Amino acid sequence: MIEKKMIELLQEMISPDRLKHSLAVRDVAIDLAKKYGIEVKKVRIAGLLHDSAKGISNDNLLKMAEEFGIVIDDVIRSVPGLLHGPIGAELAKKEFGIEDEEILNAIRTHTLGAEEMTMLEKIIFIADYIEPNRTCAGLDELRKKARVDLDQAIRVACDRTLKYHIRNDDLIHPQTLATRNAFLRKGG
Repeated sequence: MIEKKMIELLQEMISPDRLKHSLAVRDVAIDLAKKYGIEVKKVRIAGLLHDSAKGISNDNLLKMAEEFGIVIDDVIRSVPGLLHGPIGAELAKKEFGIEDEEILNAIRTHTLGAEEMTMLEKIIFIADYIEPNRTCAGLDELRKKARVDLDQAIRVACDRTLKYHIRNDDLIHPQTLATRNAFLRKGG
């Protein structure tokens, strides 16, 4: 499927603001792919489609997860929005015809990360965090860090996410902590 068709289909699936975010993630991801010398085509698709399930209600995310055989743990049952990555990977396959496992894994892990991530997965994870429409304090420093040391940028992004959820008395998915610890051990 060509990119223009993907964008037209996405317009039917997500809000205009979410589409704006997805286009920005795509653009940041392309920039980082060029910086780190990885294939732009895969990054372009993963960046564009990473939030394709973001417009789905929590109830439907839970139902779809059961249909796709996605494991639902206690935190995810309480925060079903975390399923938008794994469900998004399934939609990328079903609705957009994406079969490339590296692209699907980048979509699948873009919210919680993983202990081991490919360059594509790292780029989509951090591009989602730093795209220019996000305006949280300190993001400019993280944007610069992402261009110098991707592993350290991911660890700092995880630290920021953990602090945010602690301040807001939110549940924290253990995968966020596992991702943070793995990148800290790697020197990030």
